[in-house]
Amino acid sequence: MRTWMLRCLAGAAMAALVVAPAAAAELIPVKVGTANSATDVGVFVAQAKGFFRDEGLDVSFIAFDSAARMIAPFASGDLDVGGGGTSAGLYNAVARGIEIRIVADKNHTPPGQGIQPLLIRKDLIDSGRFKTLADLKGMKISTAAPGSAASTTLDRALRMAGLKITDVEQVYMGFPQQATALASKALDAAFTAEPSASQAVASGAAVRFMGDDEIYPDHQLAVVFYSGDFARKKPDAARRYMRAYLRGVRYYNDAIENGKLVGARGDEIIEILARNIPIKDKAAYRDLMAPACDPDGKMNVDSIREDLAFYRSTGLIEGDVKLEQTLDTSFIEQAVKEIGPYQRNPAR
Repeated sequence: MRTWMLRCLAGAAMAALVVAPAAAAELIPVKVGTANSATDVGVFVAQAKGFFRDEGLDVSFIAFDSAARMIAPFASGDLDVGGGGTSAGLYNAVARGIEIRIVADKNHTPPGQGIQPLLIRKDLIDSGRFKTLADLKGMKISTAAPGSAASTTLDRALRMAGLKITDVEQVYMGFPQQATALASKALDAAFTAEPSASQAVASGAAVRFMGDDEIYPDHQLAVVFYSGDFARKKPDAARRYMRAYLRGVRYYNDAIENGKLVGARGDEIIEILARNIPIKDKAAYRDLMAPACDPDGKMNVDSIREDLAFYRSTGLIEGDVKLEQTLDTSFIEQAVKEIGPYQRNPAR
């Protein structure tokens, strides 16, 4: 009897060894583009807390310096999910037949919670060369990419001073590179996202002159994208992804008080950000304005529509494309129906 039991236990152990790899292989691979920005916090938290794995997903990250760089891999099938501004390049890709869906909020700018401020080089402030928005005329100003969401914020800032987009020289580079260029005086100003913005200010290279929430309140600054193939051919995985993503965003929201990351959960979020973003100084994250990410994934559709109109008015849109061709709120609606609307749980 003892021998028989030992054999059974040995057999069960061997079976476990065989079954475990098979179970792991059943996880659905999902390739996600990130922008090396604090606005990616929802996906980073969902990964760190195991929310994606809970949904049977094996998520891997690919870093880009802007959402505009994600379009080619979306077209080739090398990317399932991405996030960033609704750029002119996105709409031009849709006009060319590349199916990309705008599916959820990634970051917006409610009053008091702007995370992509207008930075001015400190020496220009100190010397008196820059005093008001009117002094932007003739300056080199950086946004992440041509026709990016920040370009609409820049346009608003210029119009506030009676200027036009043609009154400045636009330079395009990623957020960490913007901070470096301000320090080397290769740029005069930039719309730089957190945490790079706080890093540039802390280094003494730049001054935070005006928040993007002041320039363009409630701007839908960044969104979550699905590739057409992911949404159409893998709808179950796309629904699972959205449930996990919203869980990550909600966990993050529970750590915010007055726009800052606080308490034990705030420290946990900072640790997660520092592991995933090039900036490793955890003290910098405690000082930055926490990105506003809607815990139910809701988007400001009017803002998205206004940005599209701006791109069209400046000649950046190549074809006849309408927002309805790419906007898809079905995934957030289904996710909220399944997991319920957000209820704050500020656990410490």
